[in-house]
Amino acid sequence: MAGPSLSSMPLDASVPSRRAPGLSPSRANDFEQCPLLFRFRVVDRLPEPPSSAAARGTLVHSVLDSLFDLPAADRTPEAALELLGPAWSRLQEADPTVASLFADDAAVRGWLDSAGTLLGTYFTLENPQRLEPAERESYLEVALPDGGPLLRGIVDRIDVAPDGALRVVDYKTGRAPRPQYAASSVFQLHFYGLMLWRERDVVPRRLQLVYLGDGQVRHQDPVAADLEQTERDVRARWDRITRAARTGEFRTRRSALCGWCAHQALCPEFGGRPPELDLDLVELALGVRPD
Repeated sequence: MAGPSLSSMPLDASVPSRRAPGLSPSRANDFEQCPLLFRFRVVDRLPEPPSSAAARGTLVHSVLDSLFDLPAADRTPEAALELLGPAWSRLQEADPTVASLFADDAAVRGWLDSAGTLLGTYFTLENPQRLEPAERESYLEVALPDGGPLLRGIVDRIDVAPDGALRVVDYKTGRAPRPQYAASSVFQLHFYGLMLWRERDVVPRRLQLVYLGDGQVRHQDPVAADLEQTERDVRARWDRITRAARTGEFRTRRSALCGWCAHQALCPEFGGRPPELDLDLVELALGVRPD
């Protein structure tokens, strides 16, 4: 299983607690993994316990974003490490409970050191002194035509070449998945490519994943036909989601990923019982009223 994604809202961002029904790549992948997990996260919005790995992803993401606020010549490994402390302070301000993940100061220092290691890996993969991203932390929201779903997502970085070509870059704190487990990551990249294509009428030249856990960089160079196929896939997923919403049947799908799920106590696969489905919440989240 790949490590946690760094794609998340910036620490100081504000997102409405309820938005128009739509689909992000993460939630689309949730439904493919397990429709009941999708329901718990999107409809019921059940809380999930924080993890040090996810918090580290947010922290490293914040540092990489701040790094590009510095003059190009100052974007050094040492400067990135100096940004860790302020980023950790902002993270605690945004979520005071994050400190409870650690037993003592020594655990915090070890965790910060692990974040520093990931940042060091970044500098072996790219030279930020030679990059001037056109956009960072870009929130995209695009409605597919002809009754298609509203797509939304946050793109870590968009680079624009002198000839206008776009490169989409997404950071990951984990290790690159084996090819047989890479489908969700590839889908996420193509989802971003689809949104940019539909919004700006430009097919990105490159879609790139940067894995800081093991120093791998993987990329896709899509053509319009690839994004057309992605759109068909997205529409098909949305149809399955709305069908589940109309029937109220969000089935379980047991897999090796169940071991990572925070909701086993409510899952029938593990002897649990989901809360009663709130029809108003289904309509609010998905724009569909169950029959």
